Amino acid sequence: MSAVTAVPIRPLARGSMFKLWLALILLCVAGGALAWAGTSHVQRIRTASGLQYQVIREGEGALVTSADALRIHLVGRRENGEIFASTLNDQPQETTPDSFIPGFGEALKLMRKGSRYRVWIPPHLGYQGTPPPTAPFGPNETLTFDIQVVDVAPGAAQMLQMQQLQQMQQMQQMQGGGGPGGPGGPGGPGGPHGEAPPQPGGPPPSGNRR
Repeated sequence: MSAVTAVPIRPLARGSMFKLWLALILLCVAGGALAWAGTSHVQRIRTASGLQYQVIREGEGALVTSADALRIHLVGRRENGEIFASTLNDQPQETTPDSFIPGFGEALKLMRKGSRYRVWIPPHLGYQGTPPPTAPFGPNETLTFDIQVVDVAPGAAQMLQMQQLQQMQQMQQMQGGGGPGGPGGPGGPGGPHGEAPPQPGGPPPSGNRR
């Protein structure tokens, strides 16, 4: 029976061991970064106010501001998944960021032209437990919205608000009157305000496009 000759393993130098551990650490970090990048579209981010959002698609250009007029699509859902508002079968809604409940407006100001976000709006950023009487959801529900910023008209918010006010006054005159609580008014139907799905928009907001 032949004897087995043991081949001694040359010990690694201390510097080589350090390089090996460093390489392993960098490999783990790189793997974690790739994993995060691969799931970035499902990451839910919480803001200081309590709003939560998820970036489905990031847009381009400057962030939306209160001074801008927008064209958006939205789908609003209750906690049980029931849809209570949608513009997907109509034209995008013409609006401004400050025309909505606080959480919705905050979400819009995180977005850019072409962005698509999913947002979760807790009650304290919505109606604070007192939604309108005809709202199709409960007073303490967290509402979910899918929002797409279709177009942005920088600095055109005031012009759009004036146009909408004129249109509302004309409709009231044609209908023989009506106050601010009537259809289209500040207290009437209007998307995430809770009463009914938003009305189809008309032509794009005036002003330059990004």
